[in-house]
Amino acid sequence: MSGAVSPQGGLWLAVLASGLYHGLNPAMGWPLAVSNGLMQRRSQALLTALLYLAAGHALAILLMMLPFALLAGVLAWQREIQIAASVLVIGFGLVLLIRRRHPRMLARIPPARLALWSFAVAIAHGAGLMLVPIYLGLCRADRLDDAHRAAQTLIESGLRTALAVAAVHATAMIAAGGVLAWLVYRYLGLKFVSRSWFNLDAVWALSLILVGGVSLVFNAGYELHVA
Repeated sequence: MSGAVSPQGGLWLAVLASGLYHGLNPAMGWPLAVSNGLMQRRSQALLTALLYLAAGHALAILLMMLPFALLAGVLAWQREIQIAASVLVIGFGLVLLIRRRHPRMLARIPPARLALWSFAVAIAHGAGLMLVPIYLGLCRADRLDDAHRAAQTLIESGLRTALAVAAVHATAMIAAGGVLAWLVYRYLGLKFVSRSWFNLDAVWALSLILVGGVSLVFNAGYELHVA
């Protein structure tokens, strides 16, 4: 019995890994949960804030994937769609790498509106965009080889996969961020964040480029193999 991970299993691991990575990134909001808990002096406030952050993040992930889910039935353009999505992710990563300034609109959203803030941050930083190539890979199941299947069936399946990816990713994200937020709130204190944390902006941009690049190479290699 082989211990190798299947391509589909590897993609789901990527969904989990990206969720953990997003959760540990302070830019996705866990320090706001800590602040909320400290201001109200109760752990319940921290947990409530984390739920709002998770809801906003999941909604942003789902919104970014929905257009591609609706295109899942376009079998003739499946490879082109995947390659275009990979190039889009790489381009967004390059833009973030060159322009480090955060969008001004984020400063206009009160931190009290945590779900809206989390949604806007995930969109502005490309958190949802990062998952698009992974999601499209999951949609490339063997069922796509059966050209006789109705497009509506593929679209419905794509929507279910989009919901599953958003749910799994957001759960991993909030679990990682929640553990870190709880440790800072309960034991480490906010000084730990200011003294120990490093700027993840460049790492974030490079990770977008890496995800897009891997997907592009994979899709190009798959196309050559099929040809």
